[in-house]
Amino acid sequence: MSALRMHPHCWTEAEYLAFERASDAKHEYFDGQIYDMVGASFRHNLIAANAHFALRSALDKHPCLVLQSDLRVKLLGAYVYPDITVVCGTPQLAEQDTLLNPTLIVEVLSPSTEAHDRGLKWQRYQRLESLQDYLLIAQEAPKVEHFTRRGARQWLLNIYEGLDAVIALANYAANVPLAAIYANVTFAESDSS
Repeated sequence: MSALRMHPHCWTEAEYLAFERASDAKHEYFDGQIYDMVGASFRHNLIAANAHFALRSALDKHPCLVLQSDLRVKLLGAYVYPDITVVCGTPQLAEQDTLLNPTLIVEVLSPSTEAHDRGLKWQRYQRLESLQDYLLIAQEAPKVEHFTRRGARQWLLNIYEGLDAVIALANYAANVPLAAIYANVTFAESDSS
């Protein structure tokens, strides 16, 4: 992500939303700064598409919607576009284009965004009262880090590795096999060692 600096001042949330709604490209907003959303690799897109399908299949008997990366999510002082967003129950929206109550968020890690997904974004995600689960999906090997809310400020981390592993989504009584997330993804020998 790179900062977009079109004005010498910090952007207000209202200015960002007006700019974003008029733009053909997507941008994220953090504390007065607007950041370009760069294109993703083929592998990133394949993994995200697989994960979307796997989550839809796992949650098909639940009152949940599994949404792709075009839906903006509002955080404290920020607006972001997660790779996948799940909302269970009635979606709460601001002006029909910004989700306020995600229950599960997925980010597919990329070299250019991993530090952000693990750092500032994760700090803000934790403040969403509705959020119960956060998945970080690696690209270089079959590995998923799963954070589950255990209290207001407590999160449990489970790490799933290998194509035989299955993510247990206890909040939804559902399971997601890593083999489904990584379907048709090839790994170099050095990737899996």
